Amino acid sequence: MKVYKFGGASISDAEGIRNLKDIVCRDGNDLIVVISAMGKTTNALEKVVESLMQGDKALAKERLDAILMTHVATAEELGLSTEAMEHVLEKGLRDLGNEEAGYDEQYDQVVSMGELLSTALVYEYLIEQGVDAAWVDMTETLITNDRFREAQPDIVLSERMLRMRMASATHRVTIVQGFIGGMPDGRRTTLGREGSDYTAALVANMLNADSVTIWKDVPGILNADPRLVENTILIPELSYLEAVELAYSGAQVIHPKTIRPLENKNIPLYVKPYFNPDAKGSVICDTQKKIDVPVYIWRKHQTLITIRPKDFSFVLEQSLSKIFDVIDRNRLKVSLIQSSAVTISVSVDATRYVPAALAELSEAFKVTYNEDLSLLTIRGTTPDILTREQKNRVVLLKQQTRRTARLLVKDIIIHNNTN
Repeated sequence: MKVYKFGGASISDAEGIRNLKDIVCRDGNDLIVVISAMGKTTNALEKVVESLMQGDKALAKERLDAILMTHVATAEELGLSTEAMEHVLEKGLRDLGNEEAGYDEQYDQVVSMGELLSTALVYEYLIEQGVDAAWVDMTETLITNDRFREAQPDIVLSERMLRMRMASATHRVTIVQGFIGGMPDGRRTTLGREGSDYTAALVANMLNADSVTIWKDVPGILNADPRLVENTILIPELSYLEAVELAYSGAQVIHPKTIRPLENKNIPLYVKPYFNPDAKGSVICDTQKKIDVPVYIWRKHQTLITIRPKDFSFVLEQSLSKIFDVIDRNRLKVSLIQSSAVTISVSVDATRYVPAALAELSEAFKVTYNEDLSLLTIRGTTPDILTREQKNRVVLLKQQTRRTARLLVKDIIIHNNTN
């Protein structure tokens, strides 16, 4: 058994879905295909959530209708029958959730429609093309807790459900949704943005798959984002450990949670270009081979929070647990930490939760913060590289070891959030 994962960019239009069919048909039987929402559907559904939270149901419906019509237009371009298009909408279109729910729960009920729509569309196309395929609803199969937007799967129960569904299926290809799951009471959940990679890894782990292949719009794992750096270099092979370090530094190719389920069962992960299926791409596996080129990882949209005690007590001795309790409860993702005798500086992803965390921290501490920053991690750095990357940049924070340098950069604009 193999697991394939296709991201939104690879199925953003009818041509992409036809290409998916061609790739799937190249392989043998017993293939599980994990699919993300089409193109920018997730972003568009987030706008629907915003409208609902603002109480503007008319705008929410207008935005949702536009999303549905995009899928209908793609279905028509693929030559699907009216009945097939109705099946797509029936599987994907759900109610807009509980109006009394908070943002996170409402988000999951609405945004999960994207994967339901895309997988239904791909499934109906495969069926009309004569492919022996099945469609599985992961909101009834991948069982999670109620931590909406970052749901944690119940591995034991989910494995039982998945194996039960697969045991009754004799189809050559099984289509499942990435990114989404469900609670025992039927409410839908999501695993966090870009969580489809994680779904593929979980499915592979639960079913003891031979391999996972992630089909991307890049030749494989590169030493830098080709949109930001010219003359990037393909990394053909890397270890699970190095892949984890790259992912947690902010590398966009792989979701950070993806590696552990695969490493636990020594399942190789291939990253290949969907526009050139014959290319070798890259593989993450149990290898001792080291990356022998510098790797540049940009993590954008950072906020640097600097915390000082109001009475000049030693913050590390007395306040560390309190600070990180606030960070955890407000779901902030920490990308860098630096401390001195009386300050702690924490760089976090800029999300809607940051203002609440700043307000709570300001009750006990003096707090300043800098917005609109970027964190550059350079693995395999040299003095020449570091000099070049700091040139013409304002560096707010720098950390360096023998192999790795991390620079938090941008013009300094300090906002005071002290009570």
